[in-house]
Amino acid sequence: MTEEAQPKKKRGMISSFSIIFILLAIVAVITICLNGQTYMLDGVEKTVTGATLGDFLMAPARGFVDAVDVCLFVIVLGGFLGIVNKTNALNTGIKALVKKMGGNELVLIPILMILFAVLGSTYGFCEETVGFYALLAATMMAAGYDALTGAMMILLGAGVGCLGSTVNPFATGIASSALTSLGIEVNQAVIIGLGIVLLIATYLVAVFFTIQYAKRVKADPSRTLMSAGELEAANAEYGIKHEEGSDVALTGRQKGVLVIFALAFLVMIIGFVPWEDLGVNAFVSDAASHEETIEVTAADIIDQYDGDSLGALELPETTAGTLTSDVTDNAGWSSFLTGTPLGQWYFAESTTWFLLLAIIIGIVGGLSEKEIVDEFMAGSGDMMSVVLIIAVSRGVSVLMSSTGLSNFFLTWAAGALAGTSGVLFTIGSYVLYFFLSFLIPSTSGMATVSMPIMGPLAQELGFNPAVMVMIFSAASGAVNLITPTSGAIMGGLALARVEYGTWVKFAAKIVGCVAVVSMVILAIAMMAIPA
Repeated sequence: MTEEAQPKKKRGMISSFSIIFILLAIVAVITICLNGQTYMLDGVEKTVTGATLGDFLMAPARGFVDAVDVCLFVIVLGGFLGIVNKTNALNTGIKALVKKMGGNELVLIPILMILFAVLGSTYGFCEETVGFYALLAATMMAAGYDALTGAMMILLGAGVGCLGSTVNPFATGIASSALTSLGIEVNQAVIIGLGIVLLIATYLVAVFFTIQYAKRVKADPSRTLMSAGELEAANAEYGIKHEEGSDVALTGRQKGVLVIFALAFLVMIIGFVPWEDLGVNAFVSDAASHEETIEVTAADIIDQYDGDSLGALELPETTAGTLTSDVTDNAGWSSFLTGTPLGQWYFAESTTWFLLLAIIIGIVGGLSEKEIVDEFMAGSGDMMSVVLIIAVSRGVSVLMSSTGLSNFFLTWAAGALAGTSGVLFTIGSYVLYFFLSFLIPSTSGMATVSMPIMGPLAQELGFNPAVMVMIFSAASGAVNLITPTSGAIMGGLALARVEYGTWVKFAAKIVGCVAVVSMVILAIAMMAIPA
């Protein structure tokens, strides 16, 4: 009697948590191997400190502290979505949209991706995208695609926008400011022009791959890159249930919920855009402030430090001077809700906004007080895995920074690039930023740490510092399409029910194409644009 052949069990991919912890362990081991290595930073000798067991174990907790504003936003967003889903407005609205599109949903891909790209280029729309993953995953699944298609639209759209930053204050803005503070002039026309070129070129690459994948999945659902487990999880969370004989007419309450739902994200986007930096002062039109001057005595100084750090130093009890500070009387008409005007919002303000609208949506949707509370708590609970992923991923960059490892690699590589040709210098700088961005996913953090080293080096070699700013922007932008240390990526993929390994399988070739295209454009710019 022959035994019936059993199908070979497919080995599953390791989870996002395991990937991040492995990377965290690798970083810790590297710091131990380099313990005691010295490097010069701003004329001061620094030392790499090997991570202790305590540093390694505490990194996730410190990462949570460092990313607590993002984590709290995600928790409240989960509660917000839980209440919206309870009203069934989003489910019905998506069905109505798909029916109205009549099979032309593919046009949503380039339209929404260019929108995300513009937002990324102008103000660094990255972590703020987390709220859109659930919406687009559900929309694309209802249209016959998969949740991965929805994730692609957001991640690649906003990602290539950040890569081709023009006036993004968190990337090119901070990088330019760091060089200006050193007395190095940065040509903003070069930055904006190169940013537009990089944005257009990489956007075309991203849209091409996304549309090709979407067409393939629509024609044959079995060709999806998502595993059976991922598909099951995505269908359970976002699958549109088509009841027999049901229509897709929205009730009055559901229409009201969808209007408020759209308003929530629209105001959030408006709130994050740095309007004043772009010359738009409409949101702070009636702002007012006044100066206050106070006398500061030696006793005040002693009280400030509790006397401890001043030791036995005796200071005379006479007036030491005056302190002038600017006190805000009115932050502007748009600050009435959070105390912060639109254009200066960050995650604390957005968290407050979504918490308020969650309650309003529950009331408009006809939910009872108990239903509003229960659904909010349930939705928030569903987000805990996303929150933990964000916290652990941030722990990697915290460990890198606290041990001095990031600065060590940066100064070592800068020395190795000295004396190279324009093309080699461009490629070498890009590769350096590409590598470091895996460990420091924050563009603002990377700009602050690296630009005072790389900018002067470029100028010393006779190259345009503005091009160096765009090398940093392009390389960090490419890495932030795929790095597991980015809370936006890991959190967004978790929301879309897409495993990190699945995303890498698709995105690796795109990152490769984007990197090559970017290096060609930047090398030409480095040789053609005078210093």
